[in-house]
Amino acid sequence: MTAEAHYRQYFYTYFERLFGYAFTMVKDNAEAKDIVQSAFLKLWEKRSSIDLPNAGRAYLYTTVYHLSLNAIRNRAIRKGHHAQLADGITTVHVHTAEEAEIRERIRLAIETLPPRCREVFCKSRLEGKKYDAIAAELDISVKTVEAQMSKALKLLRTQLSDLALTSLVLLFIR
Repeated sequence: MTAEAHYRQYFYTYFERLFGYAFTMVKDNAEAKDIVQSAFLKLWEKRSSIDLPNAGRAYLYTTVYHLSLNAIRNRAIRKGHHAQLADGITTVHVHTAEEAEIRERIRLAIETLPPRCREVFCKSRLEGKKYDAIAAELDISVKTVEAQMSKALKLLRTQLSDLALTSLVLLFIR
C-alpha cells in the first residue's frame, strides 16, 4: 500500500476518534478540529520519515496530545495576561493630551492595516470576539484569523515601536 493510501486510511479511520480525544482536552469544537487537522498535516509532511503502517496511529495520537496541551497552555497564558492587564487598567486613570495623541496614533496605525487584516483585528481586539467566532462570521478558517492577527500585530508593533509598551497596552485595552 502506498503512503498516500495509508494516509487516506488513517484519515477516514481516526479523524473522528482524534477529534473526540482533542475535544476532551480543549473543550472547544473548532480548536479540536484545527488540532486534528494540524496533526494530519504534520503526518503528511513527515510521511517519508515515518513508517506509516506501523507508527502512523501512534504519531497522530502523540501529535494531537501535544498540540492540545499547547493550546491549553496558550489559553492559560492569555487568560493570565488579560487578568494582569485588567488589574493594571483599573488602577491607572490618567487622561492627558499625551494619551489623546497616543490614541490617535494607534487609530491611524490601525487604519493603515490591509482591509481583511484590519477587519479581523478590530473584531478581536475592539469587539472582543474569539477567533472561532470571527472565523465563522467571515467564513474563513481559524488559522486564517490567527495569521491575520499575527500580521496585524507585527505591523502595529513596527509602526508604533517608539511608544512605550505600557502606554500602548493601557491605552489600547481600555
